[in-house]
Amino acid sequence: MKVYQVLLADDHVLIRHGIKKIIESEPSLEVIGQVGDGLELLNFMKEATPDVVLLDISMPNLRGIEAIGEAKKLCPLVKIVILTMHNSKQYLCHAMSAGADGYVLKEDSDSELLTAIEQVLKGNIFISPVLSKEFSSEDVDSCRKSKNFSSESLTPRERQILKMVAEGRTSRDIAELLSISTRTVEHHRANLLKKLNISNTADLIKYAIRKGYILPTP
Repeated sequence: MKVYQVLLADDHVLIRHGIKKIIESEPSLEVIGQVGDGLELLNFMKEATPDVVLLDISMPNLRGIEAIGEAKKLCPLVKIVILTMHNSKQYLCHAMSAGADGYVLKEDSDSELLTAIEQVLKGNIFISPVLSKEFSSEDVDSCRKSKNFSSESLTPRERQILKMVAEGRTSRDIAELLSISTRTVEHHRANLLKKLNISNTADLIKYAIRKGYILPTP
């Protein structure tokens, strides 16, 4: 029996542990690693090639939506299932646009997660039933063609830095996390303001919230 390797990417340790228990109940699946943010995910995938990545949308440093495309560049055959609390057609469309193979609500994980993994490994798209009732296969095709999530002319690095700036990280912090110089970070920040026609960091944060790079503070 073939055993498929699964990588868990979620910044909540307790959620990862719960998901791991669900995965381990299926003999054909094996959890080969756990990461807490998007950059850790990409670093892990430079050394390993999982069959499936279970990926949260809202993670530090590099959001799940952005990580999808980068992960598939590193491992083109990997199947990516978004595992999220966001019961939103907008988030679903962004995920499908970015190249996700499945979209499972965390509230459905007990009953739907193993089915989702089985389906994406077969080459199918899986969407949690509560959303699939309102989201047809034609809608999925439309989202995949639209590439809405990357409609701005931002590079992957600029999108990384946009999220980190919006999270309140300093240029020095960002430089250390990305292993680049502070001057390079400042250059990217200036480009962001220019490309997005934004004049200050406060408006940059508002833009990031509006576009789903970070969540608004309750």
